[in-house]
Amino acid sequence: MELAIVPVDSSLKDNQTLYEEWFNYADADGDGRFTGAEAIKFFAMSNLSRQDLKQVWAIADSKREGYLGFREFVTAMQVPASSVTSVIDGLKRLYLQKLKPLEVTYRYNDFVSPLLSGPDERSIPGNTVAVQADMPFSGLTTFGTSFLSKFECSQMPHPLLDYITFVDSPGVLSGEKQRTQRQYDFTGVTSWFAAKCDLILLLFDPHKLDISDEFKRVISSLKGNDDKIRVVLNKADQVDPQQLMRIYGALMWSLGKALNVPEVMRVYIGSFNDRSIQDSICPLENEIFQKEQDDLLSDLKDIPKKACDRKINEFVKRARSAVIHAYIVSHLKKQMPTMIGKAKAQQKLIDNLGDEFVKVQREFHLPAGDFPNVEQFRETLNGYNIDKFEKLNRKMIQTVEDMLAYDIPNLLKTFRNPYG
Repeated sequence: MELAIVPVDSSLKDNQTLYEEWFNYADADGDGRFTGAEAIKFFAMSNLSRQDLKQVWAIADSKREGYLGFREFVTAMQVPASSVTSVIDGLKRLYLQKLKPLEVTYRYNDFVSPLLSGPDERSIPGNTVAVQADMPFSGLTTFGTSFLSKFECSQMPHPLLDYITFVDSPGVLSGEKQRTQRQYDFTGVTSWFAAKCDLILLLFDPHKLDISDEFKRVISSLKGNDDKIRVVLNKADQVDPQQLMRIYGALMWSLGKALNVPEVMRVYIGSFNDRSIQDSICPLENEIFQKEQDDLLSDLKDIPKKACDRKINEFVKRARSAVIHAYIVSHLKKQMPTMIGKAKAQQKLIDNLGDEFVKVQREFHLPAGDFPNVEQFRETLNGYNIDKFEKLNRKMIQTVEDMLAYDIPNLLKTFRNPYG
């Protein structure tokens, strides 16, 4: 049975009929009591862990009667949604109180930098989308009119798009065109979206496995988001099983060199379009394609369920990045002379930025993998006067580190029991 979804901020009064529909579906014997056996069957659709379900039941069955009436059932349904909003509100509070002061002090935001649901089918120009307060694209104004004039937002009424936004990029160029025909920072835009999305799909065609220089730069710009990346080998039904085996091996080899990581990426194999999978020579191949397609769709369906976990993960990642940025900037400030020769000293620091990163890493015992891209940092640094940066404020650093060590875990405890 397909059940409709209730918005997070909904009330019992607003969705009385829908909750009654759920309750009648869950109450299999129709006795007006939602018992343990019925709960196991019904809540299995939520994909919550058994431990979480036990806590939800304990909160809803506050009178310890061993069953849930209609009102208690509604409470059980609202607990996970309420906990998600409490975590998000808590993250916003921690950001404003503890992380944002560090970012502002050391100018972190200067260095770090879709298909939507709508009432009707229409396209919205990029310049319009970027200034709409109810859309998350205002940060794209930094890439200028040359990008915004090519950026377009399409919307249509569909239940799935209330929870997921799809962003499609233009094809990656090869040869001389990639340097001369792009009028905006393509890799910069890609990096901006990568930092804010939940899932990144890299699409490959079995007949075009070569990874161009621009594609390598795009993949490099995804650094720090490796856990989001999935690889899709599309149109695989157009080759026979023996060719497919060779193509898969060649793709893994190319990806290993481009991604520069020892871990194997998840690769989905199939024919992902609106047509049914073609009959292939091998029936087993058809079965594999169907299973791969189901796995990919499952990954997409899980995005809304994992939205809260993703926000926590991104928040922690951002906080650690901001701390390292503060160490780098304050270190560079410390290397500047007091009186004369500042311009020469700044240029020397910028030219040897990689060595300065190593010094910061050794002095403060920081993970090398958490440092920003040297070339991108150098390019941004060229537009600033290093002498104007702030000295290291250890109290600010400690505040953020205490937030990661204590405040975030305490917030997660609240998430487990928002009514406690």
